[in-house]
Amino acid sequence: GIVIASLLAAYMSTIATHLNWGSSYVVNDFYRRFIEPGASEKKLVLIGRISTVIMMELASIVALWLNNAFQAFQILLQIGAGTGLLFILRWFWWRINAACEIVAMIVSFVAALYFQFLHASLMPGLPLADWQKLCLGVAITTLSWIITAIVTKPTDKKTLREFCRRINPGGPGWKKVFAEADSDGQKIVPVTQADNLALGILCMFIGTIAVYGALFGAGFWLYGNFVPASILTVVAVCAAVALVFFWDKVNRK
Repeated sequence: GIVIASLLAAYMSTIATHLNWGSSYVVNDFYRRFIEPGASEKKLVLIGRISTVIMMELASIVALWLNNAFQAFQILLQIGAGTGLLFILRWFWWRINAACEIVAMIVSFVAALYFQFLHASLMPGLPLADWQKLCLGVAITTLSWIITAIVTKPTDKKTLREFCRRINPGGPGWKKVFAEADSDGQKIVPVTQADNLALGILCMFIGTIAVYGALFGAGFWLYGNFVPASILTVVAVCAAVALVFFWDKVNRK
């Protein structure tokens, strides 16, 4: 009984978290920003409730198509891979705006559903392996948000300049914002020093290796595959040590 109760509690907490998270996206990042900026709190709560019901219905429809949990994992992987590049590059390029994120999430979700449920029946003569579906989904999503960034209105200058003042982002993707502020006589004076961009990106990859090495290593230990488990454990530990070594250099102010 305790095990069943814990599984139900974990399931409900996950569902509630994602529904609240999704409705917050709809209300704060879409409706209030693009549809009705002056909406009252009462109306925003109503929109949040309606969007929660709609998302639950859509999730139920998708669930009816699933034959096993691995299909759900593949859909989540496809969505995450498609939007992952955007969520990283938005810190390095001023032109990425909220519309890009909305388009990327929608396109990656639609692409994931297409490759998982429709491609085999619509194009039986063109079978695709899982890695090919993943790469195509990333390419389609990336192309969609790049086009969106080019054709949509950029974030207003005041917001961009305030972001640069507080964060002082490095790399060439923000030079235009600093240059335009200088030409307008509003020189941006950051409150922090710029981080070492190259070292920060390196630490990002090292951290990824550490996390996935630890995850897959733990899995191999549990299943008794001791050789790959030992290798991945060593890799994870070495990556963690390297990350600790570089941490002070990345955050030096």
